[in-house]
Amino acid sequence: MTAPKAFRPPAAGGPSIFLWLLGAIAAFLALFFVITFVLRLMPDPIGPRADLFAEGARVTVQLTVVSGLIGLVIGMIAGIQKTSENAWVRAPANFFIWLVRGTPLLVQILFVYNALPGILAAIGINLQLNEFWSAVIALSLNVGAYNAEVIRAGILAIARGQTEAARSLGLSGAQTMTTVVLPQALRIVVPPLVNNIVALLKDSSLASSIALLELTLAGSRVSSESFQPIPVLTTVAVVYLALTTVLTLFTDQLEKRTKIASR
Repeated sequence: MTAPKAFRPPAAGGPSIFLWLLGAIAAFLALFFVITFVLRLMPDPIGPRADLFAEGARVTVQLTVVSGLIGLVIGMIAGIQKTSENAWVRAPANFFIWLVRGTPLLVQILFVYNALPGILAAIGINLQLNEFWSAVIALSLNVGAYNAEVIRAGILAIARGQTEAARSLGLSGAQTMTTVVLPQALRIVVPPLVNNIVALLKDSSLASSIALLELTLAGSRVSSESFQPIPVLTTVAVVYLALTTVLTLFTDQLEKRTKIASR
């Protein structure tokens, strides 16, 4: 009689991640519907301006998703560069991370919106940035710098023997990084990357400084019109709490799936 094979939990493959993504999209759409419905039932100054709060929440989530995805790519590139043995490869990543982490995010947003187009025009590049994409660029670079340090730590956490074994099998340095080291490192760094995304959702409130109508600016406008800051700011805080709760719920599920896949 042959011994039974050891049970292996299913990997978090494409269909599983796709279902997770659909669930997250459906949850946020339902949340926007609930937010709008509930706020419309509230007395002045909230009820008559419920759609403004809902629009601000939608822009906040859009900023978080777009900036988070771009920031993940930036973080992976800079994180891999920082682990290079070549000083010329490490130098740009070190400078980028030093610059971004050493300056306030508010200053970065204002710089991208007010100064970057002028700098690019001086070198012959005519680039017009609206408020949304200015905020996306600044937020992406900011979260990308923090992601880079997280990914660098994850890469260094992989045993050196893994790299040596892959190279001994004939894999190139790039193949070793993309097929052996990076997949294992990403499973390790999912929790801190998730924390960066949640922080990014809250940091997106600074986009109000360039008149982007996200949740914070929506609340500021209603407060200025109604002269009732207490109910307005309370509503803004509750909506942010609802957004971060749903986001955390699904990012926790993603973290659990990656843990199962890594067993």
